[in-house]
Amino acid sequence: MSNSVFQSVIVQLREISDRTFGVMDSEGSVVSCTDPAWLGERWTDAALKMANSADGVVTFGQKTFKGIYSTSNYLEYAVFCTGDDEAAKSSCIMAYIALNDAKKFYEEKHDRGTFVKNIIMDNILPGDIYIRAKELHFATDAPRAVFLVRQLGHSDVATVDVLSGLMQDKSQDFVLSINETDIAVVKQITSSTTAADLEKLAHTMEDTLKNELFIKTVIGFGTIAEHLRNLADSYKEAQTAIDVGKVFDTEKSVINYENLGIGRLIYQLPTTLCEIFLSEVFKKNSIDSLDQETLFTINKFFENNLNVSETSRKLFVHRNTLVYRLEKIKKLTGLDLRQFDHAIVFKVALMVRKYLSSRETR
Repeated sequence: MSNSVFQSVIVQLREISDRTFGVMDSEGSVVSCTDPAWLGERWTDAALKMANSADGVVTFGQKTFKGIYSTSNYLEYAVFCTGDDEAAKSSCIMAYIALNDAKKFYEEKHDRGTFVKNIIMDNILPGDIYIRAKELHFATDAPRAVFLVRQLGHSDVATVDVLSGLMQDKSQDFVLSINETDIAVVKQITSSTTAADLEKLAHTMEDTLKNELFIKTVIGFGTIAEHLRNLADSYKEAQTAIDVGKVFDTEKSVINYENLGIGRLIYQLPTTLCEIFLSEVFKKNSIDSLDQETLFTINKFFENNLNVSETSRKLFVHRNTLVYRLEKIKKLTGLDLRQFDHAIVFKVALMVRKYLSSRETR
């Protein structure tokens, strides 16, 4: 339990009473107090008396204590208030109610976060999801989006706090640290939320981390999870989005799994099958026989939807020059890029070659 949770409530109590309020743990150490000078003091006798108390309210050393007990009925903390009169007892009980509620909220939030993390990491049985969700008062069929934020270059422990600050509903949205570089963001959304809305949020997360922590990130997100049990699939899709984007969309920092297109299929193919495909497509010469200028021309031709006039304009070359280059490519590869079917095969072959190159550098 974070002592800062107690301290935030304690500070507010100081504003409504001139008494000193605080919290000590089961061993008697003062972990939170309106008087900072008392922090760290150890009241062993008070803790012992609290442990032996029947009703949980004890006066000792001109202070009134009330215990905070666990579900197993053992003393976890004790709230205290200066004074041993009836007014002190009332003040102590009032402080106990506020602090105990804060403790319950913190623990439930922590438990809910752990629960969500177990789901996305596949560390919980499907049947147990329903049981645990009911215990934690968790809506099972609310739509949720899962983002995977991967920090590049260097990482910062403050990233979780910064991302948490962007979440509007702290009880329904979760920012979970996965490892040193990866953070999962699970956000409850509405039925009207679109892919554009999710991409906008991802860019907001990216810009905030860049401006506040100077961290460069790549963010992937999967399809919307309509049920809790679908969170794991959405998280895996977010992982795939980053992995595939690293190969085929190197310029993108926000990648939607649903926009991966044919790259997603190629990424799942075994390398031997990819090599066979390339050897069958390029019977005359290997794709590696094409120089960089030729490959640049091909990519521009694809970018301009196989339009010769538009491509020549973008390349600042005469239309006949581009036609000559395309004829040269046809002689080298046997594929005429002006024909739609040939262009598709060539485009896929380029992507397969890019995929194989990424595998070689691992």
